[in-house]
Amino acid sequence: MQKNHSEDEIYPPIGVESFSKNPMLDLQDLESFKKTFIDSNRGKPIYLIRFENVAGKSLIDFINLLKKEIRAIIECKDLEIGFYFIENKQSLLMGVVPHNNPLTESMPNVDNSFGKFHQDCIRKGICSFDFGIARTQSNYISTVNEIYNDLYSTSEKNLNDNLVRWSWTYFNRANTYISGVTHEAMIQPTVLYDHKKRTFSVKGGEVFVGGGAYRGYKDLIDDIPGDQDIKRIELLILEKLIIACDRAPGLLKFNISPQSLIDTFSNFEKVSRFNLLIRSRGLQPQNVRFELIEKSYEEESDTQLKDVCQCFWDYGFSFAADDFGVKSSSHQVVLDLGIMIQEFKLDPISFKFKVKEDKVKFLDNLAFIDYCKKLADNREAVITAEAVEDIETLRFLLAHQIWQFQAFILFSKISINQYKDEFEGLKDLSEEIVFEILSDPKLMKEQKKMGHIFKVAQKNGLI
Repeated sequence: MQKNHSEDEIYPPIGVESFSKNPMLDLQDLESFKKTFIDSNRGKPIYLIRFENVAGKSLIDFINLLKKEIRAIIECKDLEIGFYFIENKQSLLMGVVPHNNPLTESMPNVDNSFGKFHQDCIRKGICSFDFGIARTQSNYISTVNEIYNDLYSTSEKNLNDNLVRWSWTYFNRANTYISGVTHEAMIQPTVLYDHKKRTFSVKGGEVFVGGGAYRGYKDLIDDIPGDQDIKRIELLILEKLIIACDRAPGLLKFNISPQSLIDTFSNFEKVSRFNLLIRSRGLQPQNVRFELIEKSYEEESDTQLKDVCQCFWDYGFSFAADDFGVKSSSHQVVLDLGIMIQEFKLDPISFKFKVKEDKVKFLDNLAFIDYCKKLADNREAVITAEAVEDIETLRFLLAHQIWQFQAFILFSKISINQYKDEFEGLKDLSEEIVFEILSDPKLMKEQKKMGHIFKVAQKNGLI
């Protein structure tokens, strides 16, 4: 199937020097196949191509054809391949791991390439076959069997459903985002007020999907077919965000639901792998915090949220109670986790801090803030105010010793790369300058547009 004579030199037969480290010329047993192509290739895109109903060639001849042509088929010079044959199903599984240079080469469109190969084989009378393709994503944390089962079932579905096979490129877009090397993520900076120095500094931030192929989490999820395991997808997104934060400074926060935490990390081996992933990206567990979003959850008798969190805590990770409020289900999480909760996320957007409008509500708000402060002090935790929209609310919170903010009034989301580049300079902006910007209509208009109070201060010669 070579395109021209010179391609013998471009794509020499598999087994020559470039493949000597991974010859993989023979059929493997299942455990060897899993170890070779899954466990040893975590973090790389792994393709599984399932072949059935092969006619016109024996199994061995068909395998040899694939060995000879594979690099020409997907136009990739450097790759690993291997085969596993399921005799009772007469299914040949082919594992393919491309080793592209991420700086100069894009990932191959494997499903489209094998579609053309399939058509060429039939048109030229070489052989015929049915095929289905599956692809893994990052897979740093999942077990080998989870990854294999996902590949197995997806390749089977692709083989049995032509509509899925050819619409799979839509899912492929999400896969490309998740397993790509591009650092695509946004961060909402967390700003700390130093009441002694009377200055504002960026301490870290909350990391979100966005900044490239997708604008946000919802857009990415909309690209995932309905038959996919959303919990597994959420884990892969978490992996992607962590990879994007490679060597990022400050305290980094990631959203996760208590239920996802229980379901995903009840296998404590995954907690260990998560710790290794964090460290492999130049991060420290002490600088990584899980924000437990406000969702109800169910515990099994042998898997308690507290036990899962304790395992993370032992490695140095901490937790935040997100959307904390009087009627919040976060209260139960706070009681269960105790000192492991190191941060309370307070949303004051619903607070009306004006005594003249509603004195009872005003006093209730004061009492709730006092309650939060005592709860935080008991755990040596911090309170972070979110969604602060106006200068009056900011002044009110500072007056009541709420020192930390994650609010658009100070910062909009910025890319993780911009955050890393600027972090060291986002320190010690004086209270006087901050309130000058927020009080001046012209400067405030500019701040709303730019969403970066340090840049506004710098542009207007205030620092």
